[in-house]
Amino acid sequence: MEKDADGFYTPATIPSGATTDPPASDASQTTDLIKSTFEVTVTLADQQADPNSPLFSAKTFEELGLHQDLLKGLYDLGFSKPSKIQERALPLLLANPPQNMIGQSQSGTGKTAAFVLTMLSRVDFSKNKTQALCLAPSRELARQIMSVVVAMGKFTQVQTEYAIKDNLPKDAKHITAHIVVGTPGTMTDLMRRKVIDVSEVKVFVLDEADNMLDQDGLGDQTLRVKNMLPRSHPVQIILFSATFPEHVRSFASKFAPNANKIELQQEELSVEGIRQFYMDCRDEEHKYDILVSLYQLLTIGQSIIFCQHRHTADNISKRMIAEGHKVASLHGAKDASERDSIIDNFREGREKVLITTNVIARGIDILQVNMVVNYDLPLMNDRGRGFDNDARPDVETYIHRIGRTGRFGRKGISINFVHDKKTWLQMEQIEKLLGKKIIRIETNDLDDMEEKMKKALK
Repeated sequence: MEKDADGFYTPATIPSGATTDPPASDASQTTDLIKSTFEVTVTLADQQADPNSPLFSAKTFEELGLHQDLLKGLYDLGFSKPSKIQERALPLLLANPPQNMIGQSQSGTGKTAAFVLTMLSRVDFSKNKTQALCLAPSRELARQIMSVVVAMGKFTQVQTEYAIKDNLPKDAKHITAHIVVGTPGTMTDLMRRKVIDVSEVKVFVLDEADNMLDQDGLGDQTLRVKNMLPRSHPVQIILFSATFPEHVRSFASKFAPNANKIELQQEELSVEGIRQFYMDCRDEEHKYDILVSLYQLLTIGQSIIFCQHRHTADNISKRMIAEGHKVASLHGAKDASERDSIIDNFREGREKVLITTNVIARGIDILQVNMVVNYDLPLMNDRGRGFDNDARPDVETYIHRIGRTGRFGRKGISINFVHDKKTWLQMEQIEKLLGKKIIRIETNDLDDMEEKMKKALK
């Protein structure tokens, strides 16, 4: 085997046949499983590892040597056998001595279950010490991950705690929970103040890792958390994401040195099941009119409307509510309890239309979402990179945003609003980079517009 540019050995590519993939974080929905045929590329950090070894891939959870209590939790959640990414990842994640891993696969392939199972497997429940940390880019995703930890660890003695803003008592002196899930800023703060004792931490997980390592603010904080981890013993570092842009990839390799790498072939990360449309609007005000005229369609299932700015999300929702429509808006400036109740109401179907910023563009699984509207296209300067106003479209965020629909093989549609030459060119760039046609829908005939959308949802 030869080393690649990053110092990894060239991958053994293992074609994988069809499988039934349980959803990552809503595993109870076992009736909605999809057949998925794709190739998984495994890059082993250790050239001695044998891809033909029976431990290299696990067809059943039993052969992983999991504790009975964990197996019970898996079966209780409706998991019957490992998904393709779990089949390859779990034997490597659970092997001793522990090894780092960088995993890339699109949403709905069982990533969350893979890293949650690893954290639960590494914990010694007889010790009241924090042994696993998991970071996510938003409180919404942290809460979703925690729901999987609690469900999967239902038959164990696992103790859990959040490290997210406003979720801890002000006078909290010590956290002794086995597994702590949170966001980088709060986790850094709790570790700095010694509220979390990290001396026994064995596993450190980053979900949506590209986002965590790339964004200026989050990247710095994530690095701080890593730098505060114990040096007296090795800590297993696990990075998972649906996308890894090239510039993040090399940083990820330094962040998790000598990692095994697992990825689905790149074309699998596209958004095949989602019908993509665009609507030509005359100007900003016309965008609002078109959104309102789509309201009936937006409430057939559930819909997420993505805006570039918080104030846009608030303005649109205020106007629509004033006109008698039922919508909710969610963004990072709202207080914690309000954010929690908004996302919970949406998750439980009490709200049908959610107007938001990129705060839930990633990782959030809500099966009933069948339509995503990009009221504003995602731009690179939203990531705080300081580009000028003619910013390039942010294709990674676009893939994540529209991936909130069409979950686990369901029908999903996405609609992009364009209203001037600049937004039209940005959308054309997205189309080129994805290599997929985005279909125009006329906005001057509302009946025809509705007809086309309904047809796409059937």
